[in-house]
Amino acid sequence: MYAVIETGGKQYRVEEGDVVFVEKLAAKEGDKVDLSKVLLVSSGDNLSVGKPYVEDAKVEATVLEQGKARKIVIFRYKPKKNYKRKQGHRQPYTKLKIEKIVG
Repeated sequence: MYAVIETGGKQYRVEEGDVVFVEKLAAKEGDKVDLSKVLLVSSGDNLSVGKPYVEDAKVEATVLEQGKARKIVIFRYKPKKNYKRKQGHRQPYTKLKIEKIVG
């Protein structure tokens, strides 16, 4: 059984027991999170596709960690003009463990 969910403007294909990194959610470590924006649910031969979301379907997950991704460096320059800018960025994320798919 698997489902396609939407969170943080992105879509993820998840199964029970999966660990996924999603855009930061407002939850603490150990909290239970219900993801209700389910686009598709598949169990065996049954396939339910939503318009845009599947009615009465949700994915239950547990927050394992709140963290930041590796640093990326943004470096801009203009040749021969003595213009240089260096900037770093670490994208925050939430690590989820998928517990149950209800649908």
